[in-house]
Amino acid sequence: MSEPSIFFAEVNERQGVFHRRAFVLGGIAGLGLLALGGRLAHLQLIETERYTKLSASNQFNFRLMPPPRGLIVDRNGVVLASNRPNFRLMVAKDKGIDPAQTLKTLAEFVPMDDGRQARLLREISNAPRRSPVQIMEDMSWEQFSAINIRAPELPGVTADMGEVRVYPYGGAFAHVIGYVAKVNKSDLSDTGPNADPILLNPGFRIGRQGVEQAFDLDLRGKPGAQKVEVDANGHEVATDPTGDIKAIPGKEIVLTLDSDIQNRAMEIFGDESGAAVMMDCRNGDILCMYSGPSFDANKFVRGLTAIEYKELAQYDHKPLFNKALTATYPPGSTFKTMVALAALENGYDPHTVHVCNKVWFWGGRPWHCDEAHGAQDLKGGIATSCDIYFYQCALAVGPDKIAAVARKFGLGEIFDIGIPGQKAGLVPDTAYKRRAFKKDPVWHAGETPSMGIGQGYTHLNPLQICVQAARLANGRKMLHPRLVKSVGGVERPRGSDFGDLPFAAEHIDFIRDAMVAVTTTGTGHAFGDLGLGQFRMAGKTGTAQARGYAGGTGVHDRNGAWGLRDHSWFIAFAPTDEPRYAMSVLVEHGGFGATSAAPRARELMRLAILKDPELRAKIEKPLPLPEVAPPETDPDVVDPPTPAAAAVQAAQQQPT
Repeated sequence: MSEPSIFFAEVNERQGVFHRRAFVLGGIAGLGLLALGGRLAHLQLIETERYTKLSASNQFNFRLMPPPRGLIVDRNGVVLASNRPNFRLMVAKDKGIDPAQTLKTLAEFVPMDDGRQARLLREISNAPRRSPVQIMEDMSWEQFSAINIRAPELPGVTADMGEVRVYPYGGAFAHVIGYVAKVNKSDLSDTGPNADPILLNPGFRIGRQGVEQAFDLDLRGKPGAQKVEVDANGHEVATDPTGDIKAIPGKEIVLTLDSDIQNRAMEIFGDESGAAVMMDCRNGDILCMYSGPSFDANKFVRGLTAIEYKELAQYDHKPLFNKALTATYPPGSTFKTMVALAALENGYDPHTVHVCNKVWFWGGRPWHCDEAHGAQDLKGGIATSCDIYFYQCALAVGPDKIAAVARKFGLGEIFDIGIPGQKAGLVPDTAYKRRAFKKDPVWHAGETPSMGIGQGYTHLNPLQICVQAARLANGRKMLHPRLVKSVGGVERPRGSDFGDLPFAAEHIDFIRDAMVAVTTTGTGHAFGDLGLGQFRMAGKTGTAQARGYAGGTGVHDRNGAWGLRDHSWFIAFAPTDEPRYAMSVLVEHGGFGATSAAPRARELMRLAILKDPELRAKIEKPLPLPEVAPPETDPDVVDPPTPAAAAVQAAQQQPT
């Protein structure tokens, strides 16, 4: 009997499945280990530098630092707006910090009343997490030290040194330069330059008014960063100066203003309300553009209290109002130069005579003048500022022709001087009447005499009237005013690059000669002599009514309440033979032009000439020595020879 055979087919099959599965799983595990090893090698060998930086970022952070704001200087390099260091105190909202209790603790070291604490608490609540809110600036060293010593006990509190904008000359340049202030929500935008995160930095300021606002982007610069070491919670524990990124300062802006003339304008105006604008009538550069009374721009940087701002806003002399650009006034008799030029351009005979008996009846009503000037021709009418002459002169020319000439001299125009806030004013004509008065669109003949003496609808600002004076003084160029000379070293267009005046040279010369007569024998005769040797000033006075005078009682000048008095004007240029400087001066409610405006114009013009090296050299030129006649001598008397001469004669007489 044969032995039974044992078959392992089933067992072998199970073992084969096991081995196959083990091989597959082993392969998968091997591939996983291979991939892991490869990834580790890639991270440690290839990307080691990248992850070194990422690991360092867990230990270090960068604090955004605002850049130094660009300087603003005058034509001679005198700094008008700069930056200075200041100690500031900041609080950031974070975990475990009670802002209300923190402010109460800080109030023990720095002055903070309950109202200010409540206001700051709202700012901290509205600020992003860990974004510091400025609590105080310009701390004293004692305050700064006291808080820094207690820094470990005051989480979220930082006392450091930043920069603050400073204006060395306070109010003299406030309306021109403006000021900077904290950024508010209305300043921010989703796109554009105002989306820059630097705006959220508590030390950053944005320009308000004047040059600071108009050139804010140029003055900002580019921010930097300070490298700081932080703990696991993100709190700063140390700094690393080697890793700081330097900020790029803003561009320097050079103005055409002269700081000495501008400061002198503030001195001579004192508490008076008004404006003074001076231009170089060769190139259009503005040397002075003062509006008074002014305000201290440094206070706006720190922030005014509600009471301080209310006092400024409610003062009847309006210190916050730029009277050189934004305010418009009737130009009074300064406008007579435009009426006279329009008459000459349209064939008017300058020898035409009108008789002034202080009152002139026309159109069923009396028209008045301040004095009985008698018989006057055109030049005499300008010199004596005779209203009755110019009532009739204006009627002979008409409003449209007068307006056309006036606009060629910059009246009613807004100039691109780089800063906002100008008002165009108004030079009226028949078209204006049709536009503005729908119920009575006709220009009545009785409205022309008022226009002839710079009253009625005519309203202009001091800058425009200075441009008028500068174009008359230049006589050839259609000068435009220039306030900003350069930005970041790039010069802006000159004011003499705008073409020529379209008027006959002899007609402009006639007006200039008449303005010389004003300061020689006319209404401004007391101010033509500048007391600077050969140099004299030409000009034109103006008195503009701020109200009507019924019955021609003539209560002009400084009578009555301040707000009802006449405005005082004076336009001028000097020297009279080769004009270099032209200006307009307005004293609001100052009375007669020769009383208030002309003396101030004289002082400013004197300074401008004294500061001009070429003109000053002519003033300081030493006088020639007087000629001295030689002493009389008697021909019969011979002076004895000197010892040396006698020795020579004796030697010559000896025999050889």
